[in-house]
Amino acid sequence: MPAVFPRSAGLLLHVGSLPGGRLGPDAYRFVDFLAAAGQRWWQVLPVGPPGAGGSPYAALSAFAGDERLVDREGPPLDAPWVEEYATFRALHDMHRAPWPHWSRRVRAPREAVLRYARLQGAFDEEWRALKRYANGRGIGLIGDLPIFVAHDSADVWAHRDLFKLDRRGQPRVVAGVPPDYFSRDGQRWGNPHYRWERRAVFGWWVARLKRAFELFDAVRLDHFLGFLRAWEIPARERTGRRGRWAGGPGARLFAAVRKALGPLPLIAEDLGLLTPEAAALRDGLGLPGMRILQFSFGGNPEDRPHYFPRNSVVYTGTHDNDTVKGWLHAGGADPERARRYAGCRRSDFHWGMIRVAHRSPSDLAIVPVQDLLGLGSDARMNRPGTVRGNWRWRLDCRELTPSLACRLRELTEATDRIFSGGGRV
Repeated sequence: MPAVFPRSAGLLLHVGSLPGGRLGPDAYRFVDFLAAAGQRWWQVLPVGPPGAGGSPYAALSAFAGDERLVDREGPPLDAPWVEEYATFRALHDMHRAPWPHWSRRVRAPREAVLRYARLQGAFDEEWRALKRYANGRGIGLIGDLPIFVAHDSADVWAHRDLFKLDRRGQPRVVAGVPPDYFSRDGQRWGNPHYRWERRAVFGWWVARLKRAFELFDAVRLDHFLGFLRAWEIPARERTGRRGRWAGGPGARLFAAVRKALGPLPLIAEDLGLLTPEAAALRDGLGLPGMRILQFSFGGNPEDRPHYFPRNSVVYTGTHDNDTVKGWLHAGGADPERARRYAGCRRSDFHWGMIRVAHRSPSDLAIVPVQDLLGLGSDARMNRPGTVRGNWRWRLDCRELTPSLACRLRELTEATDRIFSGGGRV
């Protein structure tokens, strides 16, 4: 089966981490930097309007864009989800509470609904213009699609029959993960589980992926394991310790998606407890999995980068990891093994890890901008299991210098990942 991605490289930068937190000139400057550095991809975190806590992984809609990224209104979008989302936002503003607590007697003011529709129109126009510019310079955009949606979202509010809710609209069970590397208590995400037995869920997913590929050239499926089985926690539990594995749709969902939309360039986020069944699903679909360098230097030598499969995406770290510099300074055997493996000094550790990623067999190498800049733990995006102080880091574009682009381009060329420019994605 042919690889999803040609041998190439890219950078990971949350759109909300752009200076000023908006689309505009800085986004185009970043595309120019990617092109100058010989990169092929810009990977982003989810771009939906974040809910409580500011997490892009708990958005108010699985279809809408974050209105904070634009500073104007545009013509209202004419699509089925827009009216649904705009009405939800108008009512949410009125009640200032999650939707199960709303009064059924209150109607959304039409002007407020139109305002949100116009903001979505502006987001759509500006995003599509940025995508055209990036594609014209040979840069593809990789989006990020969380498997679950927030309970307090337009999606659950408008499609309650697709989720495991009680009569009051509250989740009967919520998503999370059992105890793992990140947390001894596991993680209780709080998202409602799907009622996969309902065929309408498949239609909703087809529409969701169709929308995603209007915005992106490829998509990372967050928590891919959940399509086969997901950790189901009783809603009354406060941690992820007590739960059970609930079955997912498996290959049936992807067959429905392929029938409706054709083959799609997807990345399977397959981190965590990868079962043989989940690996078989990923491989049967021909999807690249993920390899994280910060997880590759423990006690198992078979995890080392030179054993990575070709059909995979290697990262120095993700939004849930510390930066590689912060990881090194935290101490421990793993980063010291990584330093020796990279053959670098502590002062140059971030470049050592970037070289390891680029030299690996993985078809695609992605480096968070924080690691490219050699930033410490204060630039970390997220600490799993916490709700404060996350998603706040902002890029200073002055640090993306021509000399830095030249150094990255030289490494990209030397490892046969170069994109020469001049063509469209």
